[in-house]
Amino acid sequence: MEHVTEGSWESLPVQLHPRVLGALQELGFPYMTPVQSATIPLFMRNKDVAAEAVTGSGKTLAFVIPILEILLRREEKLKKSEVGAIVITPTRELAIQIDEVLSHFTRHFPQLSQILWIGGRNPGEDVERFKKQGGNIVVATPGRLEDMFRRKAEGLDLASCVKALDVLVLDEADRLLDMGFEASINTILEFLPKQRRTGLFSATQTQEVENLVRAGLRNPVRISVKEKGVAASSTQKTPSRLENSYMVCKADEKFNQLVHFLRNHKQEKHLVFFSTCACVEYYGKALEALVRGVQILCIHGKMKHKRNKIFMEFRSLPSGILVCTDVMARGIDIPEVNWVLQYDPPSSASAFVHRCGRTARIGHGGSALVFLLPMEEAYVNFLAINQKCPLQEMKLQRNPADLLPKLRSMALADRAVFEKGMRAFVSYIQAYAKHECNLIFRLKDLDFASLARGFALLRMPKMPELRGKHFPDFVPVDVDTDTIPFKDKTREKQRQKRLEQQRTEKSDNEGRRKFIKNKAWSKQKAKREKKKKMSEKRKRQEGSDIEEEDMEELLNDTRLLKKLKKGKITEEEFEKGVLTSGKRPSAAADVGGSDVEDAC
Repeated sequence: MEHVTEGSWESLPVQLHPRVLGALQELGFPYMTPVQSATIPLFMRNKDVAAEAVTGSGKTLAFVIPILEILLRREEKLKKSEVGAIVITPTRELAIQIDEVLSHFTRHFPQLSQILWIGGRNPGEDVERFKKQGGNIVVATPGRLEDMFRRKAEGLDLASCVKALDVLVLDEADRLLDMGFEASINTILEFLPKQRRTGLFSATQTQEVENLVRAGLRNPVRISVKEKGVAASSTQKTPSRLENSYMVCKADEKFNQLVHFLRNHKQEKHLVFFSTCACVEYYGKALEALVRGVQILCIHGKMKHKRNKIFMEFRSLPSGILVCTDVMARGIDIPEVNWVLQYDPPSSASAFVHRCGRTARIGHGGSALVFLLPMEEAYVNFLAINQKCPLQEMKLQRNPADLLPKLRSMALADRAVFEKGMRAFVSYIQAYAKHECNLIFRLKDLDFASLARGFALLRMPKMPELRGKHFPDFVPVDVDTDTIPFKDKTREKQRQKRLEQQRTEKSDNEGRRKFIKNKAWSKQKAKREKKKKMSEKRKRQEGSDIEEEDMEELLNDTRLLKKLKKGKITEEEFEKGVLTSGKRPSAAADVGGSDVEDAC
């Protein structure tokens, strides 16, 4: 490991508690990182801080240590039910991780209690746990914390408990706002005392974070920590020890390239990122079957109760593959991740940086690889300019096995795989259509046939994006997909029962007059009234057109009469002019009136 240091902990201008220093030695952190040496003294001197530092630079300890020191130095010690510090994070995995780091320190200070409030747990049990053991330091996700403020009826008056609050930390602040937690954050801030210290920590600063800094921090100190050397001049946002690569391959070659790569790196630890939960479900199942002898786990945002267990299991593995969505992209510190593989590029450029940052953390080396379609190659230059993130090209691996026929066979043998593949394909296209960088990731340029082959689909799904399109390059299987059974006998039995009910209903309805459900009387009446109004309006418009025509004729006749009186025209010319103005051809005649009449 290469030390990324700014001196020893003892060199800080503020002296740390001996037991805090002891815990740091136990954790194996004899030196500070730049973000820690810059943030800790300011945070401990009654300053609000907004810290921006590259991912994997040690931001967690930069706020955990000040929290402990501030609470230990309080003149009036905290009671069991008083909350002295709150740490808010966007995901439960990150909250678990912070809680774990914090516990290494609080076990040396029995007078300080800590509690974790995250989704996927029973909120009633969380309330009882707080009433029983207290929580001087709360680590929470925004939704669960907001919910806890509303549990007064269950005997938890959290609004009173936070009156003693000294420190609020918003970790991964930009992600908190990206994920739509802004309303929850604002609600929480209303309950908290104004006289507090606040810290915002993030790897990227967005306009939304800037707005939050102005609204929630009092005269903040801004801390921006960059990499040394070349990175300092280019403001690179990824660790300098990270080897960042890209591979250009066609949509129907990508899966074979991924499997070939994983088979050749079985002894290492990988994170494989996909764009949607459905893709994680489908490709996770495929990799389990095709990459043998490796522990493969899947995690995504729609998993409710299993996520914590899966996360902790993967952290403890010496090697393995975690197939995941961007729920694992922020702040998560998994030991010794060798490769971050991005099968699908993320929906935003900042998410690309955060994904890569799951490796090469705190002085360690690491590698990242993103798979790109030929039409997406311009993304490389975009990342170099927009995110200051240079990528090196990795050539296609030679002679990878063609595993798509095997994947098709799996879909033919098990309806669960077939349905997962269809859902994954649909979700991928829907996510692609919403890509932030839509000048490069253009839906209309996608080769849907090649993409469907890459997903090993048996047939094309019916979806709006494919309506009216033909795919001669995609050959569907010559099988009625409705006959494909579930491998799970219970599910297949339920499906057959459902199909039988549908057949019975269809036969019962045959020969009957098709019943069309009438709209509610009130809706029918409203529709009639609307129609009547439109008709009257049209008549008025037509009437005004006729009146304008008559007025024009009258004016014309008046002009002719004046000319006659002045002797400018003869009586014969006057009569001719009046007749002409009264018999002007209609609009229908201008466009071929006889043809219109014949057509009618």
